Amino acid sequence: MASLVEAQQLLQSTYGYEAFRGQQADIISAALQGDDCMVLMPTGGGKSLCYQLPALLRDGLGIVVSPLIALMQDQVNALQQLGINAAYLNSTLSIEEQQQINRQLRKGTIDVLYIAPERLIQERSLQLLRQLKISLIAIDEAHCVSQWGHDFRQDYLSLHLLRDHFPGVPRMALTATADQRTRQEIVERLQLDNPQRFVSGFDRPNIRYSVQPKTDARKQLIKFIALHREEAGIVYCMSRKKVEATADWLSSRGLKALPYHAGLSAELRAYHLERFLREEGVIMVATIAFGMGIDKPDVRFVVHLDLPKSMEAYYQETGRAGRDGEPAEAWMVYGLQDVVRLGQMMDQSQAPEQQKRIERHKLDALLGWCEITECRRHGLLDYFDDHREGSCGNCDVCLNPPDTWDATVAAQKLLSCIYRTGQRFGAGHVIDVLVGRSTPKVKQHHHEELSTFGIGRDYSEQKWRSVIRQLMVQGFIKSDVEQFGALHLTEKSRPLLRSEMTLFLREDLPEPQLQTSRRASQRKTGLAEDVSDADRALWEALRSCRKELAEEHDVPPYVIFHDATLMEMMQYRPTTVAELLNITGIGQAKLDRYGDEFLEVICAAQ
Repeated sequence: MASLVEAQQLLQSTYGYEAFRGQQADIISAALQGDDCMVLMPTGGGKSLCYQLPALLRDGLGIVVSPLIALMQDQVNALQQLGINAAYLNSTLSIEEQQQINRQLRKGTIDVLYIAPERLIQERSLQLLRQLKISLIAIDEAHCVSQWGHDFRQDYLSLHLLRDHFPGVPRMALTATADQRTRQEIVERLQLDNPQRFVSGFDRPNIRYSVQPKTDARKQLIKFIALHREEAGIVYCMSRKKVEATADWLSSRGLKALPYHAGLSAELRAYHLERFLREEGVIMVATIAFGMGIDKPDVRFVVHLDLPKSMEAYYQETGRAGRDGEPAEAWMVYGLQDVVRLGQMMDQSQAPEQQKRIERHKLDALLGWCEITECRRHGLLDYFDDHREGSCGNCDVCLNPPDTWDATVAAQKLLSCIYRTGQRFGAGHVIDVLVGRSTPKVKQHHHEELSTFGIGRDYSEQKWRSVIRQLMVQGFIKSDVEQFGALHLTEKSRPLLRSEMTLFLREDLPEPQLQTSRRASQRKTGLAEDVSDADRALWEALRSCRKELAEEHDVPPYVIFHDATLMEMMQYRPTTVAELLNITGIGQAKLDRYGDEFLEVICAAQ
């Protein structure tokens, strides 16, 4: 049986890293012993090493189950650059390419195979793989098996069959996003055998979390992106139409913005993804529901122009920022219409009632988090049962603590107005009545004669929308999809109307101050530190060398070397092969493949 010492040697010689991080060593040790594992580790925490190393050290073929085509291709590219024989089987391959991989599998020349769940559970796939020696089976994105998870996929439910088809082969379920209930469901549905459980913290301290009320979304977005010029980012929108419109609008303002959603052709999606991975400063505008599955380390910001459906979805999508550990931002705007629209989508869904209840519960948790008045990071971590002490100092609430105000009387006025207008109208009309606006619709229904007409003149329309949004979030009112978003009172509103309770709401700032991440104005190239004038020429030469090699080998630049590796080269300026091998991220295969070119660049700068 392979040992952890051998894993350590492989980590250094192949991957170019001196030591394991966090729980990696314990997870790898358990897999080497043949134990099943349930691994929860945040994005960027090094999950892939946890299954790649034992898959390589144990005898046979390592299988990685993944639903994300782009991530498969990215990881296979990276492994091949390390000199590891890796391949993937998915729908992007031609029949001839698939047959070629099948022949290589039978010959035993592939070390790690990435495969989609729907392909794996086909009988012909199982029949082929049963003939082979399997070292380990890793099930990535394991939350997809859980109906309590945010991204349930039917194909994952059949993966429990792997236990019977490959007895004695250790299985490892991995995810970055799962609360306690979801973790338990993963273990049960995959029928893991007495698995060792490893739960790393959810915190991504390099990510700054910010949420703002949606006033003028495009104006807010362009002000935010102005702080991240020439940096890679992702902008999430709810609909394909909005994705297209937002990408076009950003492009018209001189930004490299590309749309990405399921309605585009596979060829165009692949082209846009390739540009995003290989070019600098590209902004990908994508639908929330469409998983991109990217391994790009230097995404500096993730924007949500519309609400995701759950805390899990938000955490996973924002987790694509700052995988390199450098400062990054997760920035979101949302408004009343987002709340109403998501509620309508859930009410109109054909899902079973139990599933709808789960989805409503998750949406309520996200909405409550949006309106939080204490450390936003703590609220996010608490949701995943990862409790921390002290303020984080790197979220909008910690940096600009929101004011609260006694909204009891204002809320009573609003609830009374909703009641007196018959609970038949949406937010716009109710606000018109509150502020005393004699619109044709108000006159048509004689609502200017109501006692509540004009009793809210003291507040602006924006203020009333904030009150409605927060009352909806807190469950005092709801929106009826059958009545085109008509506002209704709930049982919870009774004690508020009777003055049996006091209500404090969050004060929305008219123009919240945008704050960029630490060093963002200097960090146009994703540096771990600012580059001095004396080092600038070498830094640019190293990046230019990397870009040329990436184009030559048809891979994204970060697959050659991460920025952190180039930074070490710049700082230590190795001039021999032995010295270069001591640089973090350079193993023997990459040394043999690229060492001479980078040594030449460094020597030329001496």
